Amino acid sequence: MKTSLTSKDYFLEGKVNFYKNILNQIPDLIFQVTISSENDFYFSYFNKSMINFFELDNDELKGKPINVISSRLHPDDRKVFFETLYASKNKLEPWSCEFRVAINSQGLLWFKVDANVTQDVNNNVIFYCVLTDITDIKNREIKVKESQERCQFALEASQKGIWDYDLRTGKVYFSKESLDILQLDEEDGISTNEQWDARIHPDDLIDYLSNIQSHIDNQSPYFENTKRVLAKDGEYKWILSIGKIIERDENGNPLRIIGTHNDVSLNKLKEKELLNNLDIIIEQNNRLLNFAHIVSHNLRSHTGNFKMLLNVIDETEDEVSRDECFGYLKTTSNALSETIDHLKELVDIHSTIIHKREDLNLNIFLNQTLEVLSKEIKDNKVKIVNKIGEKETIKFNPAYLESLFLNFTTNAIKYSHPDRTPEINYSSSRENGKVVLMIQDNGLGINLEKHGEKLFGMYKTFHKNDNARGIGLFITKNQIESMGGTIEVESKVNVGTTFKINFNEEL
Repeated sequence: MKTSLTSKDYFLEGKVNFYKNILNQIPDLIFQVTISSENDFYFSYFNKSMINFFELDNDELKGKPINVISSRLHPDDRKVFFETLYASKNKLEPWSCEFRVAINSQGLLWFKVDANVTQDVNNNVIFYCVLTDITDIKNREIKVKESQERCQFALEASQKGIWDYDLRTGKVYFSKESLDILQLDEEDGISTNEQWDARIHPDDLIDYLSNIQSHIDNQSPYFENTKRVLAKDGEYKWILSIGKIIERDENGNPLRIIGTHNDVSLNKLKEKELLNNLDIIIEQNNRLLNFAHIVSHNLRSHTGNFKMLLNVIDETEDEVSRDECFGYLKTTSNALSETIDHLKELVDIHSTIIHKREDLNLNIFLNQTLEVLSKEIKDNKVKIVNKIGEKETIKFNPAYLESLFLNFTTNAIKYSHPDRTPEINYSSSRENGKVVLMIQDNGLGINLEKHGEKLFGMYKTFHKNDNARGIGLFITKNQIESMGGTIEVESKVNVGTTFKINFNEEL
């Protein structure tokens, strides 16, 4: 028996067809999925836009839905597609998922599905789905991500940090690389400009703030500043900051500044070493020039004497005069030999690249000197005051230290004041971790305003003493400087002289 349709059935069927026709006319990709209580999976509906866009043929429309979906989905997206689908089915919650689909004529495209979920009286779960093509959005996201990754790689490779300062709130964003430079992390709470400025070395802060203000006042297109910033370990690091205002208000006041941080501590260290090396080269060149003048002057003096005496011998027939000239020749020859020995000693000091260094006790070497000069000390009734620490040691050349004590002690005795008992004071101290030796006498003293520049010159004497040759201080100064040390002098006429020797044990 054939069942006839009622007017109500016709009405409902017409309404369904009406909605289907409407859905088939719109370009949106709309479909319906039903999952039975036994987890059977099938498509309830595709609009024409869906069929045409995905180029679905009759075999696919009649085939198993899971096979059709699996064949079109990108392999990496299949798991998340079905996991989210069944999770939504079990919870009866809206379904949303992003995935890639292979389309024959268009290649691989990105889609997002959004679906409402209902359950019918037979416990079938029905998904009313709308697909959105998000390929352009995803491609832009991928490009942004790739750009960010390149930027991040570039920053990590260059060891630069990024900061972003919002002047309206006073807050500063510091990238991980920026915090890493100072061994900080987010838990250290460095998030404001005031907290950053508080870590800048006081000697560098004014210049830093001045550079920023110049940029704010449009006096420079960006600001650049190198200063010392306190790291977490308590040490200062040299940080190069470069920044630029990227946003101003209608009155031209800055609202936002972004920039980079770069640790240039190693560059600063190399720069310091370079300047030190430059100073050494300049000093060596000055010594070389001075040595050339000494050689030229002293040897020319001796050769002039030889020439004059030989001319006299050539021109005279008087035996007495000739014998006298030969005696002068011997004296000049001895003087020349002595000068050459002095010059050779000076060359030896400066041509030695690595000078022998040992741990030397100052007291031991001083006592050896006092023993060698014991007769002179006794004859001249010299008072010796030793305030050098018993265990005070330095890394120095033994021969040079012996020469140092011998020359300064001999000079103090030689130039003692005739109207008072000679007194020589020896003392030691430490300044900036380095040993300083002081040798003080109460002798004749030296007019430093008149003779200061010549004091350590070769063959320079400042008192009428027959035994003075002017070579001891010259040699001693060169020995001290060749070991990286320095020497200073304070002196007043008729009061006395103090020599201050600063030893450098780092070389």
